[in-house]
Formats: sequence, C-alpha cells, structure tokens
Amino acid sequence: MECTKTLRLRVKDKHRKVLSEMARDVNQVWNFCNETSYRAIRERHQFLSGYDLQKLTNGFSKCDGVHIGSPTSQQVCEDYAKARKQFKKAKLRWRVSNPLSSRYSLGWIPFKARALRFKAGQIVFAGQHFSLWDSYGLSDYQLRAGSFSQDSRGRW
Repeated sequence: MECTKTLRLRVKDKHRKVLSEMARDVNQVWNFCNETSYRAIRERHQFLSGYDLQKLTNGFSKCDGVHIGSPTSQQVCEDYAKARKQFKKAKLRWRVSNPLSSRYSLGWIPFKARALRFKAGQIVFAGQHFSLWDSYGLSDYQLRAGSFSQDSRGRW
C-alpha cells in the first residue's frame, strides 16, 4: 500500500527575493484568470474551466521578466477554477503583490511534480536552485505537486 506524506520544509532566507518575484508572477496569472473569467460570465454567460484558462495564459512564461514556467501558470489556472467553483462566486478577490498594502496577499507559488527536481541537497525549480533545511531527507521521497508558501513573517 502506497503512503503519501505531506512535508513542510523551510527554504533558506537568501532566496527570498527570487521567490517574491515568482509570487508576483503567480499573482499576475491569478488576476488575469479572475478578470477573464468574470468577463466571460458577464458577457457570454459562460463559466471558464481551468483548461480554458490554461489556453488563454499560454505563452505567459516566455515573456521578458517572468520567472515562473508554464507548469506553474497552468497550476494557478486549475487552482483558480477550483476555488471559483468551490465558493460559487463569479469573481474572487484580487491577489495584491505590494507588501505595503493593507490587502497584501502572502506569497504562494504552486508547482507540479514535473517542474521540480531534488538534486545535490537542493530543490531545482524554474531554473533556480533553492537551498532548504532538509530535516526529512528528501532523497528518500518521490516529490509530487505542492507549493512554496510565505508566512506572515516573510519566511518561505
């Protein structure tokens, strides 16, 4: 019988800037999905699925200055469609990237298993090598989907 474990690991603080930039890109994809989905409901009375939103965000990862890959933007689209359906809303809250705003959204970067590798004690994600506090021994586990999340103190 196969057992699934949820591991919570802490990324070292020297990667904070890169992760914040990636979280900003995730917020852009989320807000694009929010606006596009709302317009489709309002104008055509059509609810867009995660797959429809993925087709619309195709090519975002190739823009200059974007740090996330296409698997991450696809995962954001799937999570947005799931959340909108779960809460039965036509439009969800915007994700705010400005840390000085009172409505600031904590950083969140979802990933799929194909976008992540564990190599030489580091996690390789979107071309970046992230050092972490490996208290579980990640080399013994098969990595699957998950997310990088920021806490209220700014740690990842």
